[in-house]
Amino acid sequence: MTGRSATGMPLFRENSLMRLYGKNPVIERLKFDPRSIQRIYIETGHADAGYVYKKAKKAGIAVCSVPRSKIQKLARNLNTQGILAEVGDFPYVEYDDLLEQALKKNLVPVFLDGLNDPQNFGGILRSCACFGGFAVVLPTHDSVDVTETVLRVACGGENYVPIAKVANLGRALEEAKDKGFWIAGTVVADGENICDTKLQFPLGVVIGSEQKGIRAVIRKLIDQALTLPMAQPRMSLNAAHAASVFCYEIMLQKNGKK
Repeated sequence: MTGRSATGMPLFRENSLMRLYGKNPVIERLKFDPRSIQRIYIETGHADAGYVYKKAKKAGIAVCSVPRSKIQKLARNLNTQGILAEVGDFPYVEYDDLLEQALKKNLVPVFLDGLNDPQNFGGILRSCACFGGFAVVLPTHDSVDVTETVLRVACGGENYVPIAKVANLGRALEEAKDKGFWIAGTVVADGENICDTKLQFPLGVVIGSEQKGIRAVIRKLIDQALTLPMAQPRMSLNAAHAASVFCYEIMLQKNGKK
């Protein structure tokens, strides 16, 4: 099923249902894309029941008030904070449209190379949403996807970060470079210190997996290697934490605050 996101970018959905667990993920989806919600389950007597019922009624969404035992059963004992929602599968945007919007709105595409941990991916999405002005590009193979775990960790951040999937990350980077993007890559060592480097825009940034980093074939395509200096040489941040620092620095420079 195809359509358009709230940002106007073409998107596509698969015909299946996912679940959002927790207050923030559900309420953010109610604000941003209520049409994607099929049904909401809320614990009887929940403190936010009034707000949820009001927003859901306006959007024509069914709300079921259920006891805590029912919520726990539906959530397979995951922490839901007393609320969960059934939603349509995640709407990805088309890559060409993502690049076009990135140029128009000064977004920074974050290319994830070989990232397979849904916790890290969810953390990256949350950081991208918090700092604002980012998009994400995923390979279709050997990569994490948007799952219920990712959505739970992202805590609603997925609503504010367009995400595209590409068959070949290398070609996607080449296409971005052809459109004028300067491509930086995050590396553990032998890169320029991100804190002392003046970045070039429009910018795209590649983040690799914790275990392998950026693949050699992808590293050949980057214009600039960036490193976070560590006080302890044997210590390093995980992918999500490192992405937060890089995104914060990028946000400062993009907005002329540094």
